[in-house]
Amino acid sequence: MMERDIKSFRIGGTEDFSNFVNAVIDEKAFDKITKYIDRAKESKDAEVVIGGDYDKSKGYFINPTVIVAKKGDYETLSEELFGPVLTIYVYDDKKWEDTLKLVDTTSIYALTGSIIAQDRYAIEEATHYLRNAAGNFYINDKCTGAVVGQQPFGGARGSGTNDKAGSMINLLRWVSPRTIKETFNPDTDYRYPFLLED
Repeated sequence: MMERDIKSFRIGGTEDFSNFVNAVIDEKAFDKITKYIDRAKESKDAEVVIGGDYDKSKGYFINPTVIVAKKGDYETLSEELFGPVLTIYVYDDKKWEDTLKLVDTTSIYALTGSIIAQDRYAIEEATHYLRNAAGNFYINDKCTGAVVGQQPFGGARGSGTNDKAGSMINLLRWVSPRTIKETFNPDTDYRYPFLLED
Protein backbone atom coordinates (compact mmCIF):
# COMPACT_ATOMS: atom_id res chain seq x y z
CA MET A 1 0.00 0.00 0.00
CA MET A 2 2.78 2.45 0.89
CA GLU A 3 4.62 1.74 -2.35
CA ARG A 4 1.41 2.20 -4.34
CA ASP A 5 0.70 5.53 -2.68
CA ILE A 6 4.26 6.78 -3.17
CA LYS A 7 4.13 5.87 -6.84
CA SER A 8 0.96 7.96 -7.14
CA PHE A 9 2.73 11.13 -5.94
CA ARG A 10 3.01 13.81 -8.61
CA ILE A 11 6.45 15.37 -8.65
CA GLY A 12 7.15 18.75 -10.19
CA GLY A 13 7.40 22.50 -9.74
CA THR A 14 5.57 24.53 -7.12
CA GLU A 15 3.65 26.48 -9.75
CA ASP A 16 1.47 23.40 -10.28
CA PHE A 17 -0.54 22.86 -7.08
CA SER A 18 -1.40 19.30 -8.11
CA ASN A 19 2.24 18.29 -7.52
CA PHE A 20 2.62 16.60 -4.15
CA VAL A 21 6.45 16.60 -4.09
CA ASN A 22 8.56 19.55 -5.18
CA ALA A 23 12.29 20.13 -5.50
CA VAL A 24 14.32 20.63 -2.33
CA ILE A 25 15.24 24.23 -1.57
CA ASP A 26 18.74 24.45 -3.06
CA GLU A 27 21.81 22.53 -4.25
CA LYS A 28 23.33 22.42 -0.77
CA ALA A 29 20.22 20.70 0.59
CA PHE A 30 20.11 18.39 -2.45
CA ASP A 31 23.73 17.32 -1.96
CA LYS A 32 23.24 16.74 1.77
CA ILE A 33 20.10 14.62 1.37
CA THR A 34 21.44 12.55 -1.52
CA LYS A 35 24.60 11.74 0.46
CA TYR A 36 22.38 10.18 3.12
CA ILE A 37 20.53 8.19 0.45
CA ASP A 38 23.80 6.99 -1.11
CA ARG A 39 25.18 5.96 2.28
CA ALA A 40 21.98 4.04 3.03
CA LYS A 41 22.37 2.18 -0.28
CA GLU A 42 25.86 1.08 0.79
CA SER A 43 25.19 0.47 4.49
CA LYS A 44 24.83 -2.89 6.20
CA ASP A 45 22.61 -1.11 8.76
CA ALA A 46 19.98 0.14 6.30
CA GLU A 47 18.22 -0.69 3.05
CA VAL A 48 16.58 1.61 0.53
CA VAL A 49 13.30 -0.17 -0.21
CA ILE A 50 11.49 2.50 -2.26
CA GLY A 51 12.91 5.28 -4.42
CA GLY A 52 16.45 6.44 -3.93
CA ASP A 53 16.68 8.20 -7.29
CA TYR A 54 17.44 11.88 -7.74
CA ASP A 55 18.29 14.38 -10.47
CA LYS A 56 19.53 17.96 -10.41
CA SER A 57 19.79 18.54 -14.13
CA LYS A 58 16.67 20.73 -13.97
CA GLY A 59 15.85 21.67 -10.40
CA TYR A 60 16.85 19.79 -7.28
CA PHE A 61 14.47 16.84 -7.41
CA ILE A 62 14.69 13.82 -5.16
CA ASN A 63 12.23 11.00 -5.64
CA PRO A 64 10.40 9.99 -2.45
CA THR A 65 12.65 7.49 -0.70
CA VAL A 66 11.95 4.95 2.03
CA ILE A 67 14.81 3.53 4.06
CA VAL A 68 14.44 0.62 6.46
CA ALA A 69 16.94 0.96 9.29
CA LYS A 70 18.21 -2.18 10.98
CA LYS A 71 19.50 -0.19 13.96
CA GLY A 72 17.39 2.17 16.04
CA ASP A 73 20.06 4.84 16.02
CA TYR A 74 20.75 4.79 12.28
CA GLU A 75 21.81 8.23 11.04
CA THR A 76 18.67 9.07 9.06
CA LEU A 77 16.65 8.49 12.23
CA SER A 78 18.65 11.09 14.10
CA GLU A 79 19.21 13.87 11.54
CA GLU A 80 16.83 16.51 10.20
CA LEU A 81 16.91 15.88 6.44
CA PHE A 82 14.13 18.20 5.19
CA GLY A 83 13.60 16.16 2.07
CA PRO A 84 11.30 13.40 0.80
CA VAL A 85 13.03 10.66 2.81
CA LEU A 86 11.25 8.44 5.33
CA THR A 87 13.19 6.06 7.55
CA ILE A 88 11.39 3.15 9.17
CA TYR A 89 12.66 1.18 12.13
CA VAL A 90 10.65 -1.91 13.06
CA TYR A 91 10.82 -2.47 16.80
CA ASP A 92 10.00 -5.58 18.81
CA ASP A 93 6.58 -5.22 20.50
CA LYS A 94 8.11 -6.53 23.72
CA LYS A 95 10.57 -3.63 23.68
CA TRP A 96 7.98 -0.81 23.63
CA GLU A 97 9.46 1.08 26.59
CA ASP A 98 13.01 0.62 25.27
CA THR A 99 11.81 2.00 21.94
CA LEU A 100 10.34 5.07 23.62
CA LYS A 101 13.70 5.65 25.30
CA LEU A 102 15.41 5.18 21.94
CA VAL A 103 13.14 7.76 20.28
CA ASP A 104 13.71 10.22 23.11
CA THR A 105 17.50 9.92 23.12
CA THR A 106 18.53 9.20 19.53
CA SER A 107 18.43 12.72 18.12
CA ILE A 108 19.52 16.13 19.34
CA TYR A 109 16.61 17.58 17.36
CA ALA A 110 13.04 18.02 18.58
CA LEU A 111 11.00 19.84 15.94
CA THR A 112 7.98 17.61 15.42
CA GLY A 113 6.95 14.06 16.20
CA SER A 114 3.90 11.88 16.01
CA ILE A 115 2.54 8.60 17.23
CA ILE A 116 0.05 6.49 15.33
CA ALA A 117 -1.80 4.13 17.66
CA GLN A 118 -5.22 2.91 18.72
CA ASP A 119 -4.29 1.75 22.22
CA ARG A 120 -5.07 4.67 24.56
CA TYR A 121 -2.59 3.38 27.12
CA ALA A 122 0.20 3.38 24.52
CA ILE A 123 -0.80 6.88 23.36
CA GLU A 124 -0.77 8.26 26.92
CA GLU A 125 2.53 6.57 27.72
CA ALA A 126 4.20 7.82 24.54
CA THR A 127 2.80 11.33 24.97
CA HIS A 128 4.21 11.49 28.49
CA TYR A 129 7.54 9.81 27.75
CA LEU A 130 8.22 11.89 24.63
CA ARG A 131 7.19 15.22 26.18
CA ASN A 132 10.63 16.71 25.46
CA ALA A 133 11.23 14.94 22.14
CA ALA A 134 9.14 17.27 19.94
CA GLY A 135 8.12 20.91 20.13
CA ASN A 136 4.96 19.96 18.24
CA PHE A 137 3.56 16.49 18.92
CA TYR A 138 0.77 14.83 16.95
CA ILE A 139 -1.44 11.88 17.80
CA ASN A 140 -2.78 9.87 14.86
CA ASP A 141 -1.76 12.59 12.43
CA LYS A 142 1.23 13.33 10.25
CA CYS A 143 4.00 15.28 11.94
CA THR A 144 3.79 18.10 9.41
CA GLY A 145 0.24 19.11 10.16
CA ALA A 146 0.48 22.38 12.11
CA VAL A 147 -2.43 24.61 11.14
CA VAL A 148 -1.02 28.07 10.41
CA GLY A 149 -2.72 30.73 12.51
CA GLN A 150 -4.36 28.14 14.76
CA GLN A 151 -1.57 26.00 16.16
CA PRO A 152 1.62 27.54 17.56
CA PHE A 153 4.71 25.97 15.99
CA GLY A 154 8.25 25.61 17.26
CA GLY A 155 10.87 23.00 17.98
CA ALA A 156 13.01 22.34 21.03
CA ARG A 157 16.53 21.07 21.64
CA GLY A 158 18.67 21.46 18.51
CA SER A 159 15.57 22.53 16.55
CA GLY A 160 15.19 25.87 18.27
CA THR A 161 13.98 27.55 21.40
CA ASN A 162 10.39 26.28 21.10
CA ASP A 163 9.09 29.84 21.05
CA LYS A 164 5.99 28.92 19.06
CA ALA A 165 5.80 31.18 16.03
CA GLY A 166 2.23 32.11 15.20
CA SER A 167 1.15 32.72 18.78
CA MET A 168 1.40 35.28 21.55
CA ILE A 169 3.98 33.00 23.20
CA ASN A 170 6.43 34.09 20.49
CA LEU A 171 6.01 37.73 21.49
CA LEU A 172 8.09 37.18 24.62
CA ARG A 173 11.12 36.46 22.42
CA TRP A 174 11.03 40.02 21.07
CA VAL A 175 10.51 42.02 24.22
CA SER A 176 12.57 42.68 27.33
CA PRO A 177 10.17 42.43 30.26
CA ARG A 178 10.90 44.70 33.22
CA THR A 179 9.17 44.75 36.57
CA ILE A 180 8.90 47.86 38.73
CA LYS A 181 8.01 48.06 42.41
CA GLU A 182 7.20 51.37 44.06
CA THR A 183 6.49 51.63 47.77
CA PHE A 184 4.41 54.56 49.00
CA ASN A 185 4.94 53.73 52.66
CA PRO A 186 8.69 52.98 52.90
CA ASP A 187 10.13 50.88 55.67
CA THR A 188 11.77 52.75 58.52
CA ASP A 189 13.39 49.70 60.09
CA TYR A 190 15.51 47.04 58.52
CA ARG A 191 13.98 44.25 60.66
CA TYR A 192 11.15 42.07 59.37
CA PRO A 193 8.28 41.41 61.76
CA PHE A 194 9.16 37.73 62.01
CA LEU A 195 12.60 38.70 63.42
CA LEU A 196 11.08 40.32 66.49
CA GLU A 197 11.12 38.41 69.76
CA ASP A 198 7.79 37.26 71.20
